[in-house]
Amino acid sequence: MQGLQKSLLEEVRRIAAEDGTSINWFINVAVAEKAAALRTEAYFRARAQRADPAEFDRILAKAGSEEPRAGDALPVGPPGR
Repeated sequence: MQGLQKSLLEEVRRIAAEDGTSINWFINVAVAEKAAALRTEAYFRARAQRADPAEFDRILAKAGSEEPRAGDALPVGPPGR
């Protein structure tokens, strides 16, 4: 495999072996995940540019002020504890 640093290639070999896949499959999946992350970031960046802060404030102002119903409150403290 040319193009990967030796230490990175060793890590990829180890991970692929643990996962029961080939190095090529691992690299394909890694590249697909990175591409999806970049597309997602671009989508949210474009979506944020279309946002209307005044409309957001108007909608938020309509939110109720009642306390959460039983079982509907946010957890207190760090997650998983």
